[in-house]
Amino acid sequence: MSDIEIRTNCLPTIEDVDFFEENGYWVSPVVFTSEELDSIKQHQDALYEGKYELGREPVCNWLEGRDNPRGLRKTDNSHWADATMRSLATDPTIGAIAGKLMKADEIRLWHDQLLYKPGRGTAKETANVGWHQDFSYWQCAQEPTLITAWVAFTDVDLSNGCMQMVPRSHKWGLLRMSDFFEQNMEKQVEEMDIPDNEKFTTVPIVMKAGQVSFHHALTIHGSGPNTSAEARRSMAIHLMTGETTYSARPIGEGHFNAKMMTGKVHQRFEGDAWPVLYQTLGNT
Repeated sequence: MSDIEIRTNCLPTIEDVDFFEENGYWVSPVVFTSEELDSIKQHQDALYEGKYELGREPVCNWLEGRDNPRGLRKTDNSHWADATMRSLATDPTIGAIAGKLMKADEIRLWHDQLLYKPGRGTAKETANVGWHQDFSYWQCAQEPTLITAWVAFTDVDLSNGCMQMVPRSHKWGLLRMSDFFEQNMEKQVEEMDIPDNEKFTTVPIVMKAGQVSFHHALTIHGSGPNTSAEARRSMAIHLMTGETTYSARPIGEGHFNAKMMTGKVHQRFEGDAWPVLYQTLGNT
């Protein structure tokens, strides 16, 4: 990737990288302008209307007139369907930040998740995102050499269900606790097998529209309900280093990335299905 394409003022400092290594997350300055975000949101709405300009349907897309308007909308691989979403999911600045935080020579797209948390949550449908570690769903990868970039399309805080991180939890290994769709988050904490001498504490990730938060694939995170009037919109861009390989563990066989890698155990995830966002000059 060319440095000209990268917004260098957004890259993490050495101190930022140290913070990420200690805590498992980091929040960038504003990366995307309000004009860029307006266009992104328009294309998000088009996907919900079933408009796929690239001719390929994403995975599990929410559709107007068919699905519950009060539920959390989660669309996987929106970059298959829409050029604007593809540009966002493969943004070189996001790739460069991930490369520096992971100290990697190459960053590829694992997959994207377009997210929409409706406003004015009810007691029945809170649209929480339960405590989870991303890597628990990615067992088709051999090692947790993955990182997520979460792009805020709108301002986010506790009132509209911002993400909450558990500092240092990426050092705890893979726990048996992940459930993205669990609504009873307090029960999850009660049943969590936290390592000795560690404590479950949470940090709300308050962000302005256009900022991007990054978290390691083992960092525990989740989010509460959106009690505001407006929808909380975002995209989770799941990324991997160039060293990430296929494991073929049975627990990961259902992931669509595993299905695209059938028969290639221990080989790297590479090729057109997993485009490159960032690559150093020494790794071309």
